[in-house]
Amino acid sequence: MEEQQQNARGGLRPSQMLMVGGMLFSMFFGAGNLILPPLLGLQAGTEAVPAMAGFLLAGIGLPVLGIVAVALCGGVRELAGRVSPLFASVFIALVYLTIGPFLAIPRTSSTAYEMLRPLLPGSDVIDPNVAAVVFSVAFFAVAFVLALRPGLLSRVLGKFSAPALIVLIVLVVGASVIGGGGEVLEPQAPYSVNAATHGFLTGYQTMDLLAALCFGIVVAANVKQLGARDPKQVAGAISSAGVVAGVLMMVIYCGLGFVGATMGGALPDATNGAAILAASASMHFGEAGAVIVAAIFLIACLNVCTGLISCCSEYFFEAVPRVPLIAWAAAFAVFSCAVSLLGLDAILAFSAPLLGALYPPAIVLVIMGLVHARCDKLPLMWPWAVLSTAVFSVVVGLRDAFAPSAWLPLDALPFADFGLGWVLIAFAGAAVGAAWSLARRRRESRCQQG
Repeated sequence: MEEQQQNARGGLRPSQMLMVGGMLFSMFFGAGNLILPPLLGLQAGTEAVPAMAGFLLAGIGLPVLGIVAVALCGGVRELAGRVSPLFASVFIALVYLTIGPFLAIPRTSSTAYEMLRPLLPGSDVIDPNVAAVVFSVAFFAVAFVLALRPGLLSRVLGKFSAPALIVLIVLVVGASVIGGGGEVLEPQAPYSVNAATHGFLTGYQTMDLLAALCFGIVVAANVKQLGARDPKQVAGAISSAGVVAGVLMMVIYCGLGFVGATMGGALPDATNGAAILAASASMHFGEAGAVIVAAIFLIACLNVCTGLISCCSEYFFEAVPRVPLIAWAAAFAVFSCAVSLLGLDAILAFSAPLLGALYPPAIVLVIMGLVHARCDKLPLMWPWAVLSTAVFSVVVGLRDAFAPSAWLPLDALPFADFGLGWVLIAFAGAAVGAAWSLARRRRESRCQQG
């Protein structure tokens, strides 16, 4: 009776909310989500609280809003297509490439290797460069084979990897809390100034907003199967489930950030969170801690890598069916293997300008998608707001990648010093698009009357 009454109202039962929330958590939480908070905590030091607040806004708030926006608009292609069909094709392809072979897939191998490296013999026994190449080739060979049968890895490991990761996090964080932690240092650059803003920009590197644009329609379909009906009910159900996933991720992020902050005295010059977690586990659990961390990261990263190779291959096979699916999977595996050899630090450094170029237009798309009914009444708002933001972010991203010390006239815009100069551009583009839409509407009205 309770279930019937709940379904009659179009909502989901608490157990269903928890199930969808758990699904959202599993979809979003990967290796990148594990390695970013510890590094933020270490580098932010005494400014870790405002830095983490900004990180949570970008790393949790934006992805949940992205899922809702995609659900309301009927899919990412329908959302981006409001700008133009060409933009939708290019933007969606770039999103898949970014969460695939450009960044996320290579990062899985690099992260897994970083966790395994402390267990390897010294450089007098094995050359670290040779070890990295051998590991990467073997890792992607296994991932490629499993990507052709993605259900196999999910059935064998899917039920164990996520719980094991959570247990590991509880152990590492709990040991840091009980042990009292170490010295929390003064903040390092860039968190020494405007820590919250830089925490927000660091949240880009989770890539979860981009993933949300691809996953949103899948989540919406699951919510509809559970009883939600019209768009408002679907959005409400997804939002509620997003709170469940968001709270769990927030607790984990804050715990990992605490671990990083208390490791400042031991690893003041650390450059990635994987090394911080490995050192913390070894400090509290000895060699066993390093072994457990390496095993769990290997399983989780292989699982994520397989899923991403499969997902990207499927998308591009549908777009270009003349190229066989196995060829797409092989191309992504080989390319990702080559990128992974650059090392985790280099991948993380490269990710900042690329994600800085993609995130601003994605954020504008999501915000407009949440109120798409009103924006659709002024259709020129879509291309003006999104494309002007995209042009700005691409120009700044190219500068940051190839000439970071160069000055641009765009740097004179308000909030540009904080990496948020695109905000004013987006508002200006939306205003121009709205005015143009209204002017065109009045023109058409006069023509009809005449």
